[in-house]
Amino acid sequence: MPIYSAPTRDTRFIVNEVLDLGSYGNLPGFEMASADVTDAVINEGGKFCAEVLAPLNQSGDQEGCTRNEDGSVTTPKGFKEAFDQFREAGWGTLAHPEEFGGQGMPHVLGFVMEEFISSANQAFGMYPGLTNGAISALIAKGSQEQKEKYLPKMVSGEWTGTMNLTEPHCGTDLGMIRTKAEPQADGSYAITGTKIFISAGEHDMSDNIIHLVLAKLPGAPDSTKGISLFVVPKFIVNEDGTSGERNGVMCGSIEHKMGIHANSTCVLNYDGAKGWLVGEENKGLAAMFIMMNAARLGVGIQGLSQAEVSYQNAVAYALDRRQGRALTGPADPDAQADPIFVHPDVRRMLMDAKTFTEGMRMLCLWGALQVDLTHKAQTKEEREEADMMIGLLTPVIKGYGTDKGYEVATNMQQVFGGHGYIEEWGMSQFVRDARIAQIYEGTNGVQAMDLCGRKLAQKGGAAIQAFFKVVGEDIAAAKNDEALAPMAEALERALGQQQAATMWFMQNAMKNPNHLGAGAHHYMHIMGIVSLGWMWLRMAKTAAAALAGGSDDKAFYEAKLASARYYMDRFLPDAGALRRKLESGSESMMALGEEAFATAA
Repeated sequence: MPIYSAPTRDTRFIVNEVLDLGSYGNLPGFEMASADVTDAVINEGGKFCAEVLAPLNQSGDQEGCTRNEDGSVTTPKGFKEAFDQFREAGWGTLAHPEEFGGQGMPHVLGFVMEEFISSANQAFGMYPGLTNGAISALIAKGSQEQKEKYLPKMVSGEWTGTMNLTEPHCGTDLGMIRTKAEPQADGSYAITGTKIFISAGEHDMSDNIIHLVLAKLPGAPDSTKGISLFVVPKFIVNEDGTSGERNGVMCGSIEHKMGIHANSTCVLNYDGAKGWLVGEENKGLAAMFIMMNAARLGVGIQGLSQAEVSYQNAVAYALDRRQGRALTGPADPDAQADPIFVHPDVRRMLMDAKTFTEGMRMLCLWGALQVDLTHKAQTKEEREEADMMIGLLTPVIKGYGTDKGYEVATNMQQVFGGHGYIEEWGMSQFVRDARIAQIYEGTNGVQAMDLCGRKLAQKGGAAIQAFFKVVGEDIAAAKNDEALAPMAEALERALGQQQAATMWFMQNAMKNPNHLGAGAHHYMHIMGIVSLGWMWLRMAKTAAAALAGGSDDKAFYEAKLASARYYMDRFLPDAGALRRKLESGSESMMALGEEAFATAA
């Protein structure tokens, strides 16, 4: 059976030492996040995920969800009971506002739990995960009446939430949606249409499901400018707050998927279902983007999560499995063979996984801090800078994080050799579950175009210039430290590659937009490489200071410095190769006509 243990020591290092959450105690919510409190959340949350959720991961994958004749859905054995424990312990309330029953703690701790939950059981994590996004959208755009009606029970976990965008004929191009919303005399709307790929769209784990649905009003523009957002509960909510009669939304079927089998990905049929407008007419896409951006950060965490759990299992296997001898001579002369851990190619895969996961964890938690500062920093300038930085990095966290997360999962499967291809070892599930993260909440090609086509140019390039400035300042400071200088210089070279790629886009994308499209994926990966290098430089600085101060956890900090050096040696050089690919432009990519792609008879 696969194993999982939450990486609590590494998480505490990032939260308490590198990010130094305690230094923000003057901001709302942070006053509760003392080192003792954060350590308790991290340790107990990790224990819950490892002991309650992880044991259900493989069985949930094998059993899947069942659609019943009445359209209801039954989740795998143990899931409802685990969700009851999750709700009763209050794990879903950590970062939500106190006025709606949340604990009001920093998003950083919420992101910590998202990682642990998703590593332990990604399919389970999607039930509260989609609810978090729906809560964010209602907080931002819902009326006071809607907030009071829905949010307390969504925050508590008594009710869950979904987001309904995709239809059979349209995914990314939401202007093509056909779901209709007809105004009713009582101020509600009759919602009619079909939505597909709806994660957690129907299940038996909560008393009600609150759907957020994109639809078009009569006469609305036939484009994204004609989309409105509606809240459509599975059960109509009575005046006293209880769930009433069944609404006109039903699960038509459950999608047959490659992975995340224990999450009910539904086709939902709306047949005159009662819904209420959220925000303004024809402004639904902007409201939904609040939810989508939250979900994209969550999906980036899923890339990290599957990398982490697959890495843990691969390390355990590599230390136990014996095949061949070390190239430098027998490592264990008394045994017939050495553990495969001694072989450089196995070590390459494990070191790639270790340095990605630890760097990505740092980037995700740094991103969570920016979310907090966007709302809670003391000055307007600080809030705007944090918002700008997390907006710029969101497609990188989602796109690069899930591309590399999937790559790590497949490499960890490779460590197992043939056993990795056998279901009982569990590595196949990690690969299958990781694959969806590259696709949903906007495919990674969409993320790359969001980064390069929108974010780089916004406000005259202010965000990317701010990024270059802050990374450059950290590099300059580190170059004055003898222990950090080689790493800083390596990062400086990679940052120069990103700056050159940015300049190439500025000079060539306007002449031919295909140049931007052809290079966007490469640019996203360059920025991901540089961003993780920046995170590693910050972690190396903290580790070096701890060692200089005589820490009694010497092995941990020495491992951090060794891993940082590995990242700088083995990841950063890829930035130059990717820049050269980007600068080759789009001519050869777009040269062939459609007929050249047809297979000859």
